[in-house]
Amino acid sequence: MYCPEDLYFANGNFKRFFSLLNMSNITAIIVDDEQDSRETLRNYLGKYCPQIELLGESANIMEARASILKLQPQLVFLDIEMPHGNAFDLLEQWGEIDFEIIFITAFSQYAIQAFNLSAAHYLLKPVDIEELEKAVATVEASLLKKEKLSHAKILLENMAALHSQNRKLVLPLMEGFDIVKMSEILYCEAEDNFTRFYFKDGRKTLICRSLKFYEAALNDFGFCRVHRSHIVNLDFVVRYKKGKGGSVILENGKELLVSNNKKSELLEKIMGK
Repeated sequence: MYCPEDLYFANGNFKRFFSLLNMSNITAIIVDDEQDSRETLRNYLGKYCPQIELLGESANIMEARASILKLQPQLVFLDIEMPHGNAFDLLEQWGEIDFEIIFITAFSQYAIQAFNLSAAHYLLKPVDIEELEKAVATVEASLLKKEKLSHAKILLENMAALHSQNRKLVLPLMEGFDIVKMSEILYCEAEDNFTRFYFKDGRKTLICRSLKFYEAALNDFGFCRVHRSHIVNLDFVVRYKKGKGGSVILENGKELLVSNNKKSELLEKIMGK
């Protein structure tokens, strides 16, 4: 099985892959209140991402809204924190977000978790050239496949969710994406560098990302890694059995071993629920 990213990022040769496809340019605008940041990104795009056709730049969300409506870009490079409102204030003005977005942020780890859960494209400041190329290549792949999933919409829903288990998780597949509620996930299991998701309705699916990735993404939302091979949704734990590390029994009767070094964290999270 191959990861979707493998098709586009093999050997880091992003530009060559897409030039072979004869793709047309991607129209884009930059939205950032800092002139130096806009200039740096503009120069990076010109040198390292020639497939980007830059239509304009905006310094705040009011200018950005007008530019998006007028220029109809396929892609918006969107800084999150700006004067007179942030990126989410801008996006909430759209019913259907019909353009791709690469967020640019210096946000905390909490916000980065939201991006990862939503499979949204983002870059950390200061922008890294290799990460910029990857983000642009991922957007280019989405446009090529004409995917309609709005990562930005899922991100907005996740940021607004009052209860952590109401949040949604975007799971990348070869043929597209699955969007699932955290409350539907029973547990996750490592299979080499992949992760198998098990759901409360009996479904299961193999995702091309490591268990370590999902440990970081899910850790603050009612999940706990109990073993090198398993992450469990604590909402479905009905019993803990003592032992060196012990084991947990889930609502469906599944029993999973707990590593000795994970025992304290698990019991602390269970008692704190």
